[in-house]
Amino acid sequence: MAFRPALFALAALMLIAPVSGGAIAQQPDALQRLLRGAQPTGDVQPRVPFGREEMQLSFAPLVKASAPAVVNVYVSQQAKPVQSPFAGDPFFEQFFGRRQQPRAQSSLGSGVMVDASGIIVTNYHVIKDADLVKVALSDGREFESKVILKEEEVDLAILKIEDKAGFPAIQLGDSDALEVGDLVLAIGNPFGVGQTTTSGIVSALARSHIGVSDFGFFIQTDAAINPGNSGGALINMRGEVVGINTAIYSRSGGSVGIGFAIPSNMVRAVVAAAKSGSDHFERPYIGASFEPVTAQIAEALGMARPSGALVANVAPDGPAQKAGLKPGDVVLALNGAEIEHVDALGYRLSTQPLNSTVRLDILRKGIEDEISVKLVRTPEGASATAVEIGGRNPFSGIKVSELSPRLAQRLRMPADVQGVAVIEVQRGSPAENYGFRPGDIVRAVNGEEIISSEQLQQATSQQTRWWRFTVQRGGQVFNQVLRY
Repeated sequence: MAFRPALFALAALMLIAPVSGGAIAQQPDALQRLLRGAQPTGDVQPRVPFGREEMQLSFAPLVKASAPAVVNVYVSQQAKPVQSPFAGDPFFEQFFGRRQQPRAQSSLGSGVMVDASGIIVTNYHVIKDADLVKVALSDGREFESKVILKEEEVDLAILKIEDKAGFPAIQLGDSDALEVGDLVLAIGNPFGVGQTTTSGIVSALARSHIGVSDFGFFIQTDAAINPGNSGGALINMRGEVVGINTAIYSRSGGSVGIGFAIPSNMVRAVVAAAKSGSDHFERPYIGASFEPVTAQIAEALGMARPSGALVANVAPDGPAQKAGLKPGDVVLALNGAEIEHVDALGYRLSTQPLNSTVRLDILRKGIEDEISVKLVRTPEGASATAVEIGGRNPFSGIKVSELSPRLAQRLRMPADVQGVAVIEVQRGSPAENYGFRPGDIVRAVNGEEIISSEQLQQATSQQTRWWRFTVQRGGQVFNQVLRY
C-alpha cells in the first residue's frame, strides 16, 4: 500500500435511499425524527435525505458556480542529460559523444483560482522543477503563469496569471467548520480527460504522517481522487474551497476511496504570504519545541488519555518564555481549539498571522491554566549574505549562507543548528550532478573547517583536481573524496 500524490481528481456520490414507513417505525425515536425531517430546537441541523423530491436534488447549480474557477495546470521541463559511460575517454567520445541530448517531459495537474486578479493555488509537486507552467481555464483560454511562491513542506504553490478582464474565483471557506460526514465535491482534471466533478463526504479530519509532505493535518475524503487531480478543489455545500486535493492511498495508483486534501485555512495563510510579496511561507515564531504526549507520559502526568503537545524546550528570550511557558507543560488547546496531537499544534500555529496573540490552555503539574503568547517573526540572527559558488569544482552551482533561526525554519531545520547551508542548487550544475540539496551543511573542504560563506568560496577557488569534503544532511554526516 502506498500514498501517491494525485497529479489528476474524482469522487463518488453516496446517498441514503428512501426508507419505507415501516422501516422508519422500527428505528429509535431520535433517528425517526431525523429521517422524517423533524428538526431539533434551535438552528437548522443536517438530516438524512428522504422522499422522491429530495433524492432528485442536484449539485448542478453549485458546480456551475464553482467549476469556472478550477483550472488545468500543464507543466513542462527539460529532463536531465544522461552522462555517457565513455565520458572522459578521448577515443570513445569520438563515437559516442559526451552526453545524450536533454529530453522534454510534461505533466498535468489542477489548480484553483482564489482571487479574481489571477492568483491560483496548486500543489508544489505539480510544478516542482518546472521550466514552463501553463494554465488552461474551463472556457478554453490559456495563459503562461509565473510561480510566485513554492512551499514544499506543505505541498503548496501559488501561481499568477494576467488578464485585464479578470478571472472567476472561488472563496476560501473555513476548514475548521468541517465535520465528518459533510458532503463535499471534488473538481479537477483526472487523467487529463478534462474537467470532472465528483462528490463524496468528509471521512476523517486531522490525518497526519501520510508520507506526502511534512505537513500533518489533512482532510480525508472518499471523493475519488486520481492522478491529475492534484491541486484541484474540494468544495463544501456553500460553494467554498475547504481543501486542495493532494494525495490518495492506493496500491494500484487509482482511487480506492481514501483521498487527502490540505485544509483551506492552511491555504489561506500561504496565499496571504504570496500576496505580501514573499517567495516563501514564513511561520510565526513561538520560541519553543514540542513532542507528542505518549501513553506513558499521560499516565505520569495524571491525564485520562494521551493528547496535547508536550513542551520539550523553550528558547531564551523567546515569546514562549516571556509568556511563562515552561518545559514539561502540556498544551491542550489554542484559541479554544483542542490540540489532540503535536501535529495539530503545528498546524494551528502555522495558520496564525504574524504579530498575533494566541491563547494557550496548558496543563502544569496536574493543574490547568491559561496563558497568552504573542507570535512574532523568526529571529534573523547575525546578518549573512548569500554567496554563489562557481568555478571548476564539485560545489559549482550552489548558493550558500550562514544559518540563522529564520533560514533554518525555511530549510525545515532545527532553529539551533549552525553552519554554512546550501540554500539553492542550480539545475544542471556540477553541484546538482554530485547530489547537493538545499539544507545540506558544508562542514569541511580539503581539511579546512568551514564556518562562513566567504570561507567556503575561498576554499572552492583552489586549483586542484582532488577534493575532500564533509557534508551534514539531517542527522547524518557524509565524507566524500573525488577527482574532479
